[in-house]
Amino acid sequence: MENRSWSSSSRRWRGSYRRKRRKPWGERLADWTRNFIAFLFSNVGIVGLVVGYTIAGAFVFTAIEGKHSLKRSGDVARLRYFTASNLWEVTLEENTIRESVWRNRVRAILKKYQKDIVEAIRNGYDGTEDNKQWSFAGAFLYSLTVITTIGYGNISPRTEWGKVVTIVYAIAGMPLFLLYLSNIGDILARSFKWTYARCCLCRCRRKPRGAGAPPPRDAARMNQWQIVKVHGGELETSSIEQEDSSSGGVAEDEEDEDEDDDDDEDSYDPQQVTVPLTLCLAIMVGYVCGGALLFSKWEVWDFLDGSYFCFISLSTIGFGDIVPGDEIYSSEGFELSFVFCSMYLMLGMALIAMCFNLMQEEVMAKIRTLGRTARHIFRCDR
Repeated sequence: MENRSWSSSSRRWRGSYRRKRRKPWGERLADWTRNFIAFLFSNVGIVGLVVGYTIAGAFVFTAIEGKHSLKRSGDVARLRYFTASNLWEVTLEENTIRESVWRNRVRAILKKYQKDIVEAIRNGYDGTEDNKQWSFAGAFLYSLTVITTIGYGNISPRTEWGKVVTIVYAIAGMPLFLLYLSNIGDILARSFKWTYARCCLCRCRRKPRGAGAPPPRDAARMNQWQIVKVHGGELETSSIEQEDSSSGGVAEDEEDEDEDDDDDEDSYDPQQVTVPLTLCLAIMVGYVCGGALLFSKWEVWDFLDGSYFCFISLSTIGFGDIVPGDEIYSSEGFELSFVFCSMYLMLGMALIAMCFNLMQEEVMAKIRTLGRTARHIFRCDR
């Protein structure tokens, strides 16, 4: 007995020890890595990953292109100062009597200045000296236009490292953004279908009680009147019993209808609902018009230019003839314009993906309905 008790206690101790024993460091690291990767590719993780990837790109491009842009602006400023100094020296050295000599020397100095300015523009000089294009907000918008394939063209890398990093950044960023559009578009589509089904369809789905049949009292009176008319009023008792039975039958029918309605509500799936194409188009047009109004106030554009910019941007065409920040000269307003444009693009492209998802489901449902109708028509012809 003592041996049995000792063996049972030893088994319990071993089991508790195994349960309390911690995993090795390698297994815990592998589990944590798997959980972290699963979270990254979840819906919330994809959004955070895209935002973090864009922010990281903004820091990288600011570090690479920002320094080069500042150096280029400084070189142009020094070139302008030296040119002005040379012109002043020529004016002091040459007498006004020797006007032709002065004109020739000034012409040579200005030609050299023009060549240097053209070379600076080819190397990326944009005429500004405050480095607004490659600030953090400008680099963030540039990173977003790279992974979304919009590519306005007003900001482009000029250094060799900037071009190499742009290629690598786009190769990794474009599939990530497509995954973001797929996941967020599906989530927004499901949420919108649920809202549409609850707010718009549930009111029209169930008819008012008693809309298709007369009330119970009217039905009982109708049955009683019919019996009295047929039998000449001799079967009053049977007519009363008929009234009771009919009223009871109507009550039972009402209970059955209530049970059927409850079953319909339980089996009703909002995700099986299809959203009309007109509503999807109205959402996209409304978002473009809303953005046009906001940009027209912020960027001092007219409504047509704002609508044109929003459509070109959301459709990823991105001509670059109209870009945010052109009419803003303060650095704070310039950066706020870039931030607002970035937020508008990220939300708008997800909304466009949602509308395309809903429109695809609606078109597929119409095609299936058309196919069933065609089968019924051919079956009837036989």
